[in-house]
Amino acid sequence: MSRTEAYLILTKYLKNPNLLKHSLACEAAMKMIYKKITQPPYDPDVEQMWGITGLLHDADYEMTAGKPEIHGIYLFQKEPMIPKDIEYAIKAHNPRTSITPKSQMDWAIRTVDQLTGLIVAATLVHPDKKLASITPEFVLNRLHEKTFAKGADRTQMKLCEEKLGIPLNEFVAITLLAMQGISNDLHL
Repeated sequence: MSRTEAYLILTKYLKNPNLLKHSLACEAAMKMIYKKITQPPYDPDVEQMWGITGLLHDADYEMTAGKPEIHGIYLFQKEPMIPKDIEYAIKAHNPRTSITPKSQMDWAIRTVDQLTGLIVAATLVHPDKKLASITPEFVLNRLHEKTFAKGADRTQMKLCEEKLGIPLNEFVAITLLAMQGISNDLHL
């Protein structure tokens, strides 16, 4: 599956501009996480697969509003041609599906999904509201504030250490850097 094909699927089902930006953020982060946990030489096809997983993970979000237990599953009733590795990771990204992540890609999308939302929330409370001004320390401080961005599941984010072997502070730095690299697309 090409990135263009994946983007067409995404925009076919997802209309909310903020959710589209979230999908782009996850795509960028997934590609950078792949490079962090993989030894060179990097396989561009595998890197693209990780990126497409990030891009499509919330494609059925609007269609499954009010039914969180099928979010991540419903898309495949509409789009059966998505590669099986990507399909499994998307199904496993939502803990409410009860599908357990197996691969590093599965765990990466489950953990980074929550973190990208927290980074956006942290950016929006910063005086200039620009990703370029945000540091990993700023994000980590917000992460440790239990009342900040309550919807961001810190337990899922922290699984980066156990499941990916990446310390939380480094995981935040990687994800933030990926998002800063596409800040124009994110309008932040």
